Amino acid sequence: MMGLMGRTLIVAGLVLVALGLLLTLGQRLPFKPGRLPGDIVVSGKNTTFYFPVITSLLVSAILTLVLWIFRRR
Repeated sequence: MMGLMGRTLIVAGLVLVALGLLLTLGQRLPFKPGRLPGDIVVSGKNTTFYFPVITSLLVSAILTLVLWIFRRR
């Protein structure tokens, strides 16, 4: 029980570090997270509606792959 909790905390910590690096270095990447082609942006006079379709699919695919790899063990 404690071993599983420890591994879970380590993985959660690594995910937070990766997210922090992505946010810190996000401006230097060749692609802008959240501004990929296929993301929907509708700007009105006083409002802007933003729906990141492709970004959501990419994040979902990466998380699915990571969880699949960890479940195989």
